[in-house]
Amino acid sequence: MQKTSFLSVKKLVLFVGVILISASISKAQSVYLPYSYQLDQKFNSTIYSINSSFHTSLKPFLIDSTLLPAYNAIMNVGVDSSRKTWAERKLFNEHLFDERNKNYTFYADYLPDLQLGRDFAGKTTTFLNTRAVQFGGTVGSKFSFYSSVYEDQGRFPAYMNKYIDSINFVPGQAQDRSFGKATKDWSYVTAIISYTPIKQLNITLGEDKTFIGDGYRSLLLSDFAANYPLLRVTANLGKVQYMMMWAYLQDIQAKQFDVFGNNRRKWAMFHYLDWNVTHRLSLGFFNAIITQEADDNGNFHGFDVNYINPLLFSSSLGPSSQPDNALIGFTGKYKIFDKTAVYGQLLIDRFNASDFFSGNSNNNTNGVQLGMRGADLFEIKSFNYIFEFNTVKPYTYTSPQLITNYTQYSQSLGDPLGANFREFIGILNYSIGRFDFMGQLNYAKYGLDPNKNTDYGQDVTKVFMPSTTTATIGQGIATNLFYGEGTVSLLINPKYNLRLELGALYRNQTNNLGTQKTAMVTFGLRSTFRGLYSDF
Repeated sequence: MQKTSFLSVKKLVLFVGVILISASISKAQSVYLPYSYQLDQKFNSTIYSINSSFHTSLKPFLIDSTLLPAYNAIMNVGVDSSRKTWAERKLFNEHLFDERNKNYTFYADYLPDLQLGRDFAGKTTTFLNTRAVQFGGTVGSKFSFYSSVYEDQGRFPAYMNKYIDSINFVPGQAQDRSFGKATKDWSYVTAIISYTPIKQLNITLGEDKTFIGDGYRSLLLSDFAANYPLLRVTANLGKVQYMMMWAYLQDIQAKQFDVFGNNRRKWAMFHYLDWNVTHRLSLGFFNAIITQEADDNGNFHGFDVNYINPLLFSSSLGPSSQPDNALIGFTGKYKIFDKTAVYGQLLIDRFNASDFFSGNSNNNTNGVQLGMRGADLFEIKSFNYIFEFNTVKPYTYTSPQLITNYTQYSQSLGDPLGANFREFIGILNYSIGRFDFMGQLNYAKYGLDPNKNTDYGQDVTKVFMPSTTTATIGQGIATNLFYGEGTVSLLINPKYNLRLELGALYRNQTNNLGTQKTAMVTFGLRSTFRGLYSDF
């Protein structure tokens, strides 16, 4: 069975490789767009128009004919054609390298992300020192590629240090090579090749993230955790968009089973179907399977061919040789006005019909999201907003096998808060000329564990062994979190989001053990479109 599995995987990889190589002789492509909420919200007026049938809930977006006018406008904010010298054009208007002809395009940039801050509550100085490069382009009309490489050092406020030291990982990025020192050190890569053989089909292979939903958070699959190797196939059939993805995940805390690297590895399979019932109403259906690559005794399973499976809501075409963790979910969106939509998600992990509505049983672990978002608030152009509520019951995402928890490098593949919480989020964004303004407020209530040997359901890296027979949201050490953030930025070069940015952050976590407070001001020269989270 193992030998058959490996041969099937090799054939699949070879098949994809042949497809991608053949793209080089093809004759306008769907170009990959790195995902971040702050970039994607700039498309709100286009994709949430009542006249649009664009599928909004699967990200990263691919730049097609629907998004191209808005994308070109964003990429040319502040561009002044009167700048004639090479230095002026490269600093303000263009990519550092930019080659375009009828057969291919190529661009490359140096990406500084330099930030200095002061946490007045913690009386510490923070900084971020990132040197990065990105390059991308197209070959013919059907093939595109993108890659970025980041080398980072930084110092964080106390709450971030505590999180990083607990898992030895900078959230959403990479393993901390400093191993507990005050100055963290890490690096990572994003690399994607994308092929669109016909208008209705896209194949993407590489190292990246995927986000499912219309919200700021996703309870189904978010971009909070680190990059992972993936193969994603997306079919667009008019009103229906169908995505299949296979990913190779890792876990830091699980027992090591061989000498290849330091972590245990696991496979993940995702299906997502988005149906635009009308121009206003969309419904989505999701499922995910996490399966271990080897058991605790070191018995290597490899990749089970049953998981090469295009069927929604099915873990296999036959009996699986491996225990797995299965989740299903539903999404919905309705455009109540032009450029304004309400949306939601329902996540179901464990289900027992007899007590589903009782709300206090470990037999039912689930999550709910409700939100509203839109563009041009109060008829002010480029004034975008989102208001959102999320709640997840204790023990959701966890599994009786540590390795099959719904995590990547010990970080949640859903909401950053894990489980056992309720949270409210509001974000306002306004752009005028080369200035961008952002304001965000979060409030959350959750229950923490008093020690490592107790599990009240918030920590999704623990084995599913409930400390209680009930599952009341907030059980454990009742904790309140208030988070506020604001930024003002001046855009220098829109091609890679080079900007001067002034920011302020306030975070206050309180429970009966005490108060942890952060009050920080930052200033920096920043670039890239990557999405990094500190609001947890």
